[in-house]
This record gives sequence, C-alpha cells and structure tokens, in this order.
Amino acid sequence: MKAFLIDRYKKGGALRLGQSPEPQLRKNDVMVEIHAASVNPLDAKIRDGEFKLVLPYRLPLVLGNDVAGVVVRVGANVRQFKPGDEVYARPDQDRIGTFAEYIAIDAADVALKPANLSMEEAASIPLVALTAWQALVERAKLQKGQRVLIHAGSGGVGTVAIQLAKHLGAHVATTASTSNTALVKSLGADVVVDYKKDDFETVLKGYDVVLNSLDKETLEKSLGVLKLISISGPPDPDFARENGFGWLLQQVMRFLSFGIRRKSKRRGIGYSFLFMTANGAQLGKITALIEAGAIRTVIDRAFPFEKTNEALDYVETGRVKGKVVITVK
Repeated sequence: MKAFLIDRYKKGGALRLGQSPEPQLRKNDVMVEIHAASVNPLDAKIRDGEFKLVLPYRLPLVLGNDVAGVVVRVGANVRQFKPGDEVYARPDQDRIGTFAEYIAIDAADVALKPANLSMEEAASIPLVALTAWQALVERAKLQKGQRVLIHAGSGGVGTVAIQLAKHLGAHVATTASTSNTALVKSLGADVVVDYKKDDFETVLKGYDVVLNSLDKETLEKSLGVLKLISISGPPDPDFARENGFGWLLQQVMRFLSFGIRRKSKRRGIGYSFLFMTANGAQLGKITALIEAGAIRTVIDRAFPFEKTNEALDYVETGRVKGKVVITVK
C-alpha cells in the first residue's frame, strides 16, 4: 500500500512516499480503508525524534494519528463493527500510521463516524477531541459554573475544548490573536484575551482550570490565574508510572517537571501532565455531541494525499485555525 514514512528521525525532514506492507489484522482489530486523515503537531514531533525515549517506534514508520474511513475486514473477536461501517479513530500511540491507504486498529479504540460529518471533517476530530475530553472531563472534572482558561483557542485542541467546556456549563476564557477573535467567540468563548494587545495574567484571575498547549513561559504565567492546571508538558512522575515506564525514565520525568511542580506546590495548585490516549468509548460520547450540534468542526485547509509533506509544513507554521486534513481516498 502507499504510505508516507520516516526512515530515521530528523528535525524538519521530509516524509518519504513509498510502499509499505498492509498492516496485520489481529483478532481484536478492524481493518480500515483510510478515506481521510488529519495532520497534527504531534506528527512533526514524532518525526523530529522528540518522543523516541518514551515511544520507541520501529523504523521505517508510517506517520499519522487521526483517521476516518470504512471498515473492510474485522478480526475474529470483533462483534461491534462490520465491513462497510464508516468509522473514525485515534489509533493507539504504538500503532499509529494513518498517512496510508489502510490501517489496523484495535476495535476498542474505534467509534462510528458522526452521521452529519464528511470523512475529512470526521478525521479532524479524534486526537484533539479526546485530548479536550480527557483534560476537561476526566482529569479536571469540570463542573457547571466553573471558570476555565483555554490557551490557543483557535488551534486544533482549543476549538474543540471551548465548545466542550461550554457544553459542560463552564465560563470560558481563551487567548487568541486579533484575527481569530471572531472565530473563538463563535465557538462560545465568553472572554477573549488578544495576546497581541494584552497579557492574560494581568487580565484574568481566579480560574479553576487552565488547559495549556503552549510553551513553558505561558505555563508558568498560568500559575497566577488558576487553582488547578491541566496541561500538555513537561511530563511528570505520575505520567511515567501510569504508562509503566522504568525507574530511569521516571527519574528523568521527575527532573523535567521539577521546576513547575515546585512552583505549583508553593501556590497550592495541582499540576498535571496529559498525554491523551486512544479510547473508542469516549469518542462515541463525542460523536453524540457532534450529532446533537454541541461541537462543530473547524478545518483550515485540506490537502490531497500526495501533498502530505506540504500539509505538515503548513501545520508547522503555527498559524492553523482548527485542523489541517488530507484526503486519502
């Protein structure tokens, strides 16, 4: 099958379009003919080798972490899906590979595609929506009336997180540029801090949750406006233990997160690192919200499969509104 691969880790390196063996179908898997995939900053980070210590992939590696497509075969133990089903998923982190024509995914990580979305729209959802769900619902346990700050509201995670937080009944603040203010307001943001004009830490106070996907400086500034924080780095010892990492990696992550954990503790704030995981049941709940109109997709651009490298380059500009997708079939 055709696929975009990396043969070695290289910062900024181009993906190679080549032939890759069709993935093996295990007894709990569904084989999905890929119609669309989305491109995430995570793909660039994997290509650059940023996760090679914690995610030791075997090279050559097919990249891609979001998929929408049609089930063509099912494993012997699979009962909830059948050939012809339209599905979407974020494959488990050790079985990625959606920049290709086919992928085998554990059925537990798959959900039926929302009926009101195209394949491209559906492919834009899984990774960012599961990140928002696991941060706000599972980790923060966000309640009606609470106040949440979502950084980078016009980005992939931000556009979904704003809508999910509003659905949960929260008061939502977000950061965005002047040109993206109308977009985030249309998604439900109550307060928009234009980061080109104002510093959010001087404008906002007393928030219950901050969802941060930006840099270390933004993370540390966020300590001044909240009681609880759920963010995307640096990894902490709890993350290492939950993922079964050995003693050495646990100590590395303890060191990496020492500074922010110490500063958080001094302020009486909980710090939590989140690396989202595949989960078909949670994705099914997100499907219901999408079909009910509580969450809509935001797609910046769609690229043909052959221009996957261009799509990845565009994501790396950092100026994407919502998501970038590629049409495979």
